[in-house]
Amino acid sequence: MKRIVVLGGGFAGLWSAIGAARKLEEHGVGPDAVRVTLIDQHDFHSIRVRNYEEDLDATIVPFSLVLDPIGVEHLRGVVTGVDTERRVVDVRTSAGVFTVRYDRLVYALGSSVQRPSIPGLVEHSFDIDTYHGAKRLDAHLRALAQDGRDADRLHVLVVGAGLTGIELASELPARLAKLSALAHDRPAPRVVLADASPLIGPDMGDEARPVIVEALASLGVEMHTSVSIASLDAHGATLAGGQRIEASTVVWCAGMRASDLGGALPAARDRLGRLEVDEFMRVRGMPHVFAAGDAARAVLDGEHASVMSCQHGRPMGRYAGYNVAADLLGEPMLPLHIDWYVTVLDLGEWGAVYTGGWDRRVISTKDAAKATKRTINRERIYPPRSGNRSEILAAATPEVQEPPEVRGRN
Repeated sequence: MKRIVVLGGGFAGLWSAIGAARKLEEHGVGPDAVRVTLIDQHDFHSIRVRNYEEDLDATIVPFSLVLDPIGVEHLRGVVTGVDTERRVVDVRTSAGVFTVRYDRLVYALGSSVQRPSIPGLVEHSFDIDTYHGAKRLDAHLRALAQDGRDADRLHVLVVGAGLTGIELASELPARLAKLSALAHDRPAPRVVLADASPLIGPDMGDEARPVIVEALASLGVEMHTSVSIASLDAHGATLAGGQRIEASTVVWCAGMRASDLGGALPAARDRLGRLEVDEFMRVRGMPHVFAAGDAARAVLDGEHASVMSCQHGRPMGRYAGYNVAADLLGEPMLPLHIDWYVTVLDLGEWGAVYTGGWDRRVISTKDAAKATKRTINRERIYPPRSGNRSEILAAATPEVQEPPEVRGRN
């Protein structure tokens, strides 16, 4: 029996596993001949991009709901090593450390928030990088609201004014207002968004940035730019110049980096630690290893590289899955080409902003963009949850979806 092993159950990993199963089914190859195994430390797929939201219950999709109907094996454990010469993966599980052999490998271990060596960062900050991290933040905020000892206890500092930081900062005013209303002394919420860049949303383009600043200002979010954090403590942040930003909660959203395990593979990586892949999602110089999602850097249109997002992770996964199975079967592989790029940024109760192109031209704002964002977050990026084998496999067809439709009116 041959084996395709997929490392990671995020957007790219899950769709790689489904895509591989779909290709094998297309050729009538069953699990007795080729087994597809997905390795992940959790028993669920997380719709990670929704971690800035308050209610996270709907962001969890059990692997069993998607993988069991299509015959994909899930091994729950932490990947601790990859040996590409021996073609084995070391996995730490609750029962011990196991070695898993593979004939083809898809590396999709994703990314994590960057944590520079700032004093107090580990001890005194939160993040929404993972489902569990986001739940920890929520529990912390709820506990603070009921504490009753400090009138400033609902002051929150969000560090990092990229997409994640902006979405969280936009969501927090309404969220904190609800918590304040439940407290006997009605503590006043305060949200501060800070970034080392001189701009809020530095990568969002000249059209979209003023929209974002307008939205944040209308929501009451304080914006601090060109900020350098020297240290964190239980009461906020000390800046490089000695100034203070007082906050009972600091949420770190300042940048992402690919999983460190990719450094063990003898392959080229970019400045974010992503493995360089070709148009087939095959790691350059490694014929039996593919990579997808945040862990991989692919040039998608001959000019622009993939970004760390589910927008690219999902199609990269579908093509990686198709191609890893095709390669094992000796069939032609399909190149991935994406000639469009959009960003739909949630801006809390103000609405959202929808941009198109790498220069991020504004397509819609406010309610219209918000309706599009809801469709993406609650429908478009989910795998089928019906348990229907045919529906699940069909969803992994190696095709690139059209850009999201504009919903509603401005």
